[in-house]
Amino acid sequence: MKPFYVTTPIYFLNGEPHIGHTYTTVAADSLARYKKARGFDVKFLTGADEHGQKVEQAAAAAGITPQEYCDGLVAKYKEIWELMNIDYDYFQRTTGAPHMASVARIFKKLYEQGDIYKGSYEGLYCIPCETFFTEHQMKEEKVCTDCGRPLERISEECYFFRMGKYQKALEAHIAANPEFIMPASRRNEMINNFLKPGLNDLCVSRTTFTWGVPVDFDPGHIMYVWVDALPNYVTALGFLSENDAEYKKYWPADVHLMAKEITRFHTIIWPCILLALGEPLPKQVFAHGWLQIEGQKLGKSLGNAIDPRPLSAEFGVDALRYFLLREFSFGPDGNFTRANFINRYNADLANDLGNLLSRTVGMVDKYFGGTLPLCAPAPSPYDTDLAALATAMITKVEDHMDNLRFSEALAETWQAVRRANKYIDENAPWVLAKDETKRAELANVLYCLAETLRITAIAIAPVMPATPAIIRAQLNITDSAFTTWESAKHFGLLPREVRVEKGPAAFPRMEKAQ
Repeated sequence: MKPFYVTTPIYFLNGEPHIGHTYTTVAADSLARYKKARGFDVKFLTGADEHGQKVEQAAAAAGITPQEYCDGLVAKYKEIWELMNIDYDYFQRTTGAPHMASVARIFKKLYEQGDIYKGSYEGLYCIPCETFFTEHQMKEEKVCTDCGRPLERISEECYFFRMGKYQKALEAHIAANPEFIMPASRRNEMINNFLKPGLNDLCVSRTTFTWGVPVDFDPGHIMYVWVDALPNYVTALGFLSENDAEYKKYWPADVHLMAKEITRFHTIIWPCILLALGEPLPKQVFAHGWLQIEGQKLGKSLGNAIDPRPLSAEFGVDALRYFLLREFSFGPDGNFTRANFINRYNADLANDLGNLLSRTVGMVDKYFGGTLPLCAPAPSPYDTDLAALATAMITKVEDHMDNLRFSEALAETWQAVRRANKYIDENAPWVLAKDETKRAELANVLYCLAETLRITAIAIAPVMPATPAIIRAQLNITDSAFTTWESAKHFGLLPREVRVEKGPAAFPRMEKAQ
């Protein structure tokens, strides 16, 4: 099987996970599940960025050690990812001993080859975002461009990484690989705002706080975030360790997924570190937009973070996963509102998919006592049209998913769902049921609906991993041969003698938002 490696960022522990973290992680999980369904050997990484001055200060304010502070938040991340059905392979923690040992080797290697040198830094710094800013970046107001809070001027001895040394090599790579930074708007931003002005050498150690990985050959220094956190994607695979088989197999990453505010770190700093190490660059960095409320970025520091747990309890986990990837195109910013969630839920899940399942099962139960008889009449034009749409849908979904167009993939799937609901009206099973001579025709109509639901269950599984089991249970689909991705490309595989089991509504309607 061909390897495929997808990552989220390792999330900085400045608070509990919110819907923005969930958005990125659900996207990565859906992509990983899709690739597994297609037969890839998939590895999926997420995790926590645990070091830094902000963590040290928050722990002190809480009266606990930084490690205790991090352990508590990591437990909450893992709890929510379990709730959201996130099936990761690695939860990488920067406080883990293997990671710390690997980044120590990386730092020393770069130092010994002359790419890291000792100096001093004086400039502007945002403590909450752990970000340095040059005077060039701060032309007017001295506030953080990410969180809007005042910057502090600091001065301290530190080590620097010769990032400018690798600018030409990075520019050449971006020019030769236009899909390396996606979407294109992010690529243009990185080129115009950072590469064209020129790359400065980068501060990679700190001495004014202690919560970090020590520089083993200079104990007064700890490694700053760039050389500590960014290499997590390779240290999880055993890079520069005795057991590096997974690194050799899965690196370079196929895609790093993240929100747009950390694009620079992953498309300029991280590639320059890899170039210095002589290692391959990730194949793609995809930086999606923010989820916003009234045009403002969601975030703990801004006081408007949305907890995914109450939403999951109210609407269901699959409904929340569906909404996040269907409502917003993966790239631009999206506006998250409760009204939009309810409207999307009722229209797509309750009215379209849920209604199709309940009507199909209900009619098989009502007209045939729960089991369709064996029959195979000549297909009608309606049958042919539905079958063609359902099977063509899978190929279109593949194209969208391969290119991270999650919303478009789901919209394509719902074309088949809506076509099936229209098919019911076209064939009017309630009329056919009144004519004993049309029993075979009626059974065929209901079979075609069941078969469309079988294919739909396969198509939605990467995004909605729990719903296919509900569909299959009610249609009594137990043979795994009818649940594979390839089987969805063929209409009519389900045995004709369909036996159904009525169940509760998969997606009960919600009260409309006021």
